[in-house]
Amino acid sequence: MPHYFKTTTPTPSIFKAYDIRGIVDKTLTVEVVRAIGYALAEMAQAKGVHTMVVGRDGRLSGPELAGALAEGIMDAGVDVIDIGSVVTPMVYYANFLLETGTGVMVTGSHNPPEYNGLKMVIAGEAIHGDTITSIYTRIASPDFSAAQSPRRGSLRTQDVRHAYIDRITSDVKLARPMKIAIDAGNGAAGAYAPELFRALGCEVTELFCEVDGTFPNHHPDPAHPENLEDLQRCLRDTDAELGLAFDGDGDRLGVVTKEGNIIYPDRQMMLFAQDVLSRNPGAQIIFDVKCSRHLAKHIRAHGGEALMWRTGHSLVKAKLKETGAPLAGEMSGHVFFKERWYGFDDGLYTGARLLEILSRSANPSAVLNALPDSICTPELQLKLQEGENFALIDKLHQHASFPGAEEIITIDGLRVEYPDGFGLARSSNTTPVIVMRFEADNAEALARIQAEFKREILKQKADAALPY
Repeated sequence: MPHYFKTTTPTPSIFKAYDIRGIVDKTLTVEVVRAIGYALAEMAQAKGVHTMVVGRDGRLSGPELAGALAEGIMDAGVDVIDIGSVVTPMVYYANFLLETGTGVMVTGSHNPPEYNGLKMVIAGEAIHGDTITSIYTRIASPDFSAAQSPRRGSLRTQDVRHAYIDRITSDVKLARPMKIAIDAGNGAAGAYAPELFRALGCEVTELFCEVDGTFPNHHPDPAHPENLEDLQRCLRDTDAELGLAFDGDGDRLGVVTKEGNIIYPDRQMMLFAQDVLSRNPGAQIIFDVKCSRHLAKHIRAHGGEALMWRTGHSLVKAKLKETGAPLAGEMSGHVFFKERWYGFDDGLYTGARLLEILSRSANPSAVLNALPDSICTPELQLKLQEGENFALIDKLHQHASFPGAEEIITIDGLRVEYPDGFGLARSSNTTPVIVMRFEADNAEALARIQAEFKREILKQKADAALPY
């Protein structure tokens, strides 16, 4: 065990449900990342892996932390292939291209600039939950009696840009050239998305495609409407037909129509499911508990089997692998194509598949606007103290009553289905909040469903400050 383990004391809170994330130089230090690299390499070796891919996004802390990660991996005797500053999907792609099955992306995703983190795949599995917790245990309670690696791993660099772009352009074919606007929010996608979509035959207007880890224009998170306002203005003022927005590390997609309407990922999934099912009749399509109830109906209407699953990109990815489904997606914007692709979440590839479908129409926005829709809320957050979120959900499971509900789904919190809408309350796995979302056929139904949830939550926690 290397000497730096004796002085490294990681903060437990950085080990999240789906990744590792912390504040640079405070909870996520060079020493901690080096130790994490060593621990991950040991885990990889136990699965017969001897080479790992390392990539990073455009954050200012990326080069130093990626360097520390590689040092730790090599200290454990595992070789490193450094693919440089990339989007997260390029690490996943490199795992297939270079036949490692194992890679780590240094990324803070959509978090503020002072954050960074790690997304990890070992032997083809996106690690999460207890496996991530075990990394903390390895570092906090190291086995100093363990034998040192007989060799130090090697380091080499490889550029996968051309292979990645060529792979997508060989798969996706547009029926006609399209004019689009791309907003990368100064995230890592800015270095790749314009080139990719021009190679597909698009005329591209670029917004904030200069990679800048300070994110000077707006936050790189298309899940929040305020971050799409620049893209909406661009579509209004130019002849672009459609707007694509990417998050900080390029694994999620946002879509805006010519009229400025935001097409949220659950509605995007309707279009993808319809397309995939046309070639895979009867296939299972996976989506998370936050998605519109129209999505399941749309899947069934087009001959597919709708499977609702727990929220979390690692959990959905694991379910996709287990079931062999050709497509899965989350309300957060992670979309996983197994048909024609590899089953990992990739915002750039998702955008390409979207344009392939829409290029068959003279009016792409009309196609998107015609997708089934209802009145719905964005994700709402009931903020609580650490641990209270899980305890409150447990109480609701035991005691809550929802008269008039058709079904109560408990795979991830409580999703209560009514004839005219649904309400959801689920515990976040990364922060002490309960995430809530509501959808209904009309405003009256929406208010009624929200009132029922408010009543039941206040029964269990009278001082809860509901976010509506």
